[in-house]
Amino acid sequence: MKFTDFNLNTPLLNGLDDMGLSEATPIQEELFPVAMSGRDVVGIAQTGTGKTLSYILPLLRNLKFSKQRHPRVLVLVPTRELVEQVANEFKKLTEYMNIRIGGVYGGTNINTQKQLIYDGLDVLVATPGRLVDLTLTGTLRLKTIQKLVIDEVDEMLNLGFKPQLQRIIDLLPEKRQNLMFSATLTFDVEEIINLFFYNPIKIEVAKSGTPVEKIFQSAYQVPNFYTKINLLLYLLDVNSDMNKVLIFVKSRQMADLLYSNLEEIFEEEVGVIHSNKSQNYRFRMVKEFTEGSQRILIATDLIARGLDISNVSHVINYDMPDEAEAYMHRIGRTGRAEAEGSAIAFVTEEDNNVWLKIQKLMSTSIKFDQMPADVEISNLEIGEEIKEIAGKQLIKTPKIDATRGAAFHEKKEKNKKENQGGSYRRKLAAKYKKPKTRGQKRK
Repeated sequence: MKFTDFNLNTPLLNGLDDMGLSEATPIQEELFPVAMSGRDVVGIAQTGTGKTLSYILPLLRNLKFSKQRHPRVLVLVPTRELVEQVANEFKKLTEYMNIRIGGVYGGTNINTQKQLIYDGLDVLVATPGRLVDLTLTGTLRLKTIQKLVIDEVDEMLNLGFKPQLQRIIDLLPEKRQNLMFSATLTFDVEEIINLFFYNPIKIEVAKSGTPVEKIFQSAYQVPNFYTKINLLLYLLDVNSDMNKVLIFVKSRQMADLLYSNLEEIFEEEVGVIHSNKSQNYRFRMVKEFTEGSQRILIATDLIARGLDISNVSHVINYDMPDEAEAYMHRIGRTGRAEAEGSAIAFVTEEDNNVWLKIQKLMSTSIKFDQMPADVEISNLEIGEEIKEIAGKQLIKTPKIDATRGAAFHEKKEKNKKENQGGSYRRKLAAKYKKPKTRGQKRK
């Protein structure tokens, strides 16, 4: 269907036209009439299917002009980056409407956000933690909320936001419309639905674990970190179509280690993003990668969900995730909006179990590609790759003499000082002919 076939007003159609959008995706087509009816909705859809727009359009279509200060639409998302993205989508579509949009998240000045809310909002996009903080200050009241959207709810629960989520829902009016979106239906997600939703309609565009059709997947059996680097450099060198590569690693430390190895080779073409980086730095990295000024972005799972980065040519799982479902979210960064994409997995011996689970989840089989002859198999290992034998490490840590270190030397006579107590203070006072304490000055 085309958006002109929807029950949309002229301002929204003009906003869609400015965004270059004319045809709806399956979830947008299915969800729009249900959301417009006021029923509670649970949407199960893969990342990259257009679900953000699927709930924004009916929300804005039903939202009337109002001068009231407190928001009527609340959208909860798990990360700061996703707050910015969703808020920007709202702003693009309301270019020809008088609707006030705002986004709040932790890690920034709460007073600025309090002023934003005090000035008045119609739509508020927020992370759960910061939203609770703002309600505790009394600046934000949630009794005016008419529509609640919980996006990426499974990831929100994985990040430990369940207590905050329940507290927020308790503060909302009972009479409201609920819209929830998730890539997977876990036990915790089902519990939220049963507790707070009223007879919701479930819309499932693609079953959990179904791979995106236009993503070509391949895998290599790789023994260790430095062999992975050799293989990565080889692939980047021989494949000219690897022009926008997103590399996922398992931790912040691994992200920094990989970045330090690639920085000298690719200079300004490589970036890194994880939760230890400042908010401005993270936004800049995503912006530069999105605009194409960076060829490579190294990331943790921080940005695996929700962010709409267009034209990612390749996703490389440098480290495999712990959960099979996380693999789906990662590779969903490529092959978006009907574009083709590629996903490459570097699988170590320790990853074999999760790799089997991933293939089972996707109901598919992916054979390992043969390691290219030009790729050197490294014998170097990083700390966590060093195996233990009978409870002892292969490389022993030398004992350090706590009394005489490598830089130990006898103190010179003039540097030796004794604790002389009050007499030492009196000698200083006599030497400099002036009192050294406030008490002495008052005498």
